[in-house]
Formats: sequence, structure tokens, C-alpha cells
Amino acid sequence: MQNNTPRASLWQALKDALNGTEADYTQINLNRAIFLLAIPMILELVMESTFAVVDIFFVSQLGASAIATVGLTETFMFLLYSIAGGLATAATAIIARRIGEKKPEEAGLSAVQAVVLALLASVPFAVAGIFFPRQMLLLMGADPWTLQHGYVYAQWMLGGNAVIMLLFVMNAVFRGAGDAAIAMRILWIANAVNIMLDPLLIFGWGPIPALGIEGAAIATTTGRAAGVALQVYYLLKGSKHICIVRHQFTVHTATLLHILKTSLGGIGQSVIATTSWVLLMRILADISSQAVAGATITIRMMMFTLMPAWGFSNAAATLVGQNLGAAKPERAERTVWIIGLYNMIFLIAISLLYFFCNRELMLLFTRDSEVVDIGAEWLKILSYSYFVYGWWMVAVQAFNGAGDTHTPTRINLVFFWLIQIPLSWYLANYLQWQHSGVFWGVFISETSVGLFTLWLFTRGKWKTFKV
Repeated sequence: MQNNTPRASLWQALKDALNGTEADYTQINLNRAIFLLAIPMILELVMESTFAVVDIFFVSQLGASAIATVGLTETFMFLLYSIAGGLATAATAIIARRIGEKKPEEAGLSAVQAVVLALLASVPFAVAGIFFPRQMLLLMGADPWTLQHGYVYAQWMLGGNAVIMLLFVMNAVFRGAGDAAIAMRILWIANAVNIMLDPLLIFGWGPIPALGIEGAAIATTTGRAAGVALQVYYLLKGSKHICIVRHQFTVHTATLLHILKTSLGGIGQSVIATTSWVLLMRILADISSQAVAGATITIRMMMFTLMPAWGFSNAAATLVGQNLGAAKPERAERTVWIIGLYNMIFLIAISLLYFFCNRELMLLFTRDSEVVDIGAEWLKILSYSYFVYGWWMVAVQAFNGAGDTHTPTRINLVFFWLIQIPLSWYLANYLQWQHSGVFWGVFISETSVGLFTLWLFTRGKWKTFKV
């Protein structure tokens, strides 16, 4: 019986993580708190990254130009994700702090204001995507196929971006409150719908016509809309840690402005990071469509392998916010070191996979030899410092969870805009390293930013930040 006790205890903890509990994460054993939050957050993001890989797998069968269309569209989607991510960061930090302070009423009010901001932020992207998709793709150096056939993908993705904004922000609300299991279930259902619809709408079946790349966009938008509907249901019904009631359906200016102010740092760090990707893709577009396609597939694989690490990092943000709210800064710091160690071990394993199996991984998505060569090279370069990403991600989320979103913004400004872009351009064009120059520029800048962010975290000023 005693030999089965640890197994039974682990199984019970896993069930609690997947079902959600009413546990106070500022009081229970820290390793248990990390487990209860990290497992659903990892599974949530694994499904999101699985969809990204499945999506590009189906799209890749339409050719290199179709893959490039997705990549060029995602340069604009990255800007949208940065704003949604900034709002989500603020929502997680503020709601986690209020839950830690035992103020659920204020947490619910903050959730409503975050949703209002998400809807307002979606309007400019929708207008641009619906009316100017060709012009936007032309700006990024799209080829003739994309301008004639692929633009509808951008039209759907940007025109229906409100579901992306809401999916980001409301899941951040659940995570900040400690309801990570709900956020997981929502994203699993949303992306399951995406995956089922993808081949059906792209290639057609029976009376359903083959819509090609447009079908991929419709599948994605439909799946995310289903997720948003579930989010609204859970918020109104009430979860284990947060509930929105009727009298909170109002614009509360002070709270809204407070979230907006907090989100500016998160938006800033994301905008800086993602616009750097926009410019990197622009450099690659001048080299060849194959360079864009290879980079697009590699980025999808990066998303897939980093999502579990982001799941751990998101757990750190919630635990840092709640423990600072409960006046337990040392417990908050201990969380970061424990999760950072887990992340490092995981990403070292991924580095070995990238180093030894880079070509085999690329061949899962395309048989274009040039695209395979380009993507395999980047995967190998990534393997040299991937483990640094684990510590970087946790340290950044510690700052964000504490509400200090401005420090990572300043760091990103220096390392991405002032170092990464000029260095990548110099290596690619001046030294004529072509796509290799871009990849080495990313390696140098992101390894440096990871080490610097971790050093800054050790100074501890984030512990005194007020939200």
C-alpha cells in the first residue's frame, strides 16, 4: 500500500490540475502550486502549438508561395498578438494581484475592463485587413501568387481578429485568477475545431468545395470563435476563483485606465519583439520566397517546442502576482528559480533534437530541398543556446507577473531594435551571408538578452513594484 501512495498522490494531483481546484496558491506547498498551474497551462499551449504545426502542414501542401503567404500575414499578426499579449499580461498581473489580496469583486471588474480594451484594440486591424489586404502584403514583398490568390487569407485572419484578442485576454483572466484548467479546456476545444476544419475546408470533401488557403483562415477563425463563446459562458457562470456579475457590465474608467497603463509595457515589449520579426521577414523576403518559407516552418516548430516552457513561465507569472499580493515576495522569487530549472532541463532536450534531427524535422513539412536546407540550418543554430530561452522566459514573466512590464520593454528596445535588426541586416547583406546572417543575428541578440534579463532579475527590484 505504501508503494502505491506516491503514485496515487501524483494521479490525484494530475486530476486536480486538469479539473481545477479552489486551492489558495499562496498557501499550499509551492511545488504542488506549480504543478496545479503549470500542467494545464502547458497542455493549453501544447494544443495551440500543435494547431500551428498542423496548420502549416496542410498549407505546405499548397506550395512554397502558400507557406510564404502565411508567413507574411503573420508578420502583421505578430503585431496583433503583441497588443493582445500586452493586454493579457496586464490582465494576468492585475487579477493575480487582486486574487492574492483576497479582492474577488475588484478582480471581476478588472476582467470586464480588459475585455472592453480587447474589443477596442481589434477595430483598426479589422479595418486594415478587410479593405487593404493586398496593399499590406505587397508592402512585405509578396510574390504574384500571394497577391492574386493568397490575400484572402490575410483578409480573414485580420478581419476576424476580434476573436484572437478576446481569446488571449479572457484566458489571461482565467490564468491570473488561478483557473488554468478552464483556460486549457477552452483552447483545446477551440483548436480541436480548427484542426478538424482545416483539411475539410482547404482540400474540400463531398459537397464542400476546396477553398485552399482561404479555407485555412476560415477554419482558424471559426475555431477561435467557438473558444470565445465558451469563455463568455464560464465567466458568466462563474469559475472556482472568478465570476463576473451583471452590475460589473459597465465601463469603469479608473480601472480601465489602470489596466491600459499596465498593459503599455507589455504591449511595448511585444511590439518591439514582433516588429523585429516583421523586419527580419522583410530581409528574408528580399533574399527569396524559399528563405521566407523555411523561416516560417522553423518559427512554427519553435512555437511548438517553446509552448511547454511558456506554460511553466505563465505559471510563474500567476504565482509571482498572487504571492506579491499576499505579501510573500520570497516565495515569489523561489517560484522563479524552481520553474527556471525545469525549463532549462526541458529545452536542453529540445536542443539535442534540433542539433541531430534538423533535416528530418523539416522533411515532415516540405520536400523542397532549398526550404529544407534553410530551415534545418536555423534549427541547428537555435540548438546552441536554446536552454537560455528557458531562463529568459521565466525571468520576463516574473517581471510581468509583478506588474513591472516596463523593464522588459526597455530591454527589448536595446537588444531587438538596436542590436538584432542592424546586426542581421549587416550579416545578411553587407557580409553577404544571406539567410544565414539573419539566423546568426537572432542567435547573438537573443542569447544576450536572455542572460542580461536573468541578471537583472537577480537584483530584486521587481519585488517592490506596486499594481
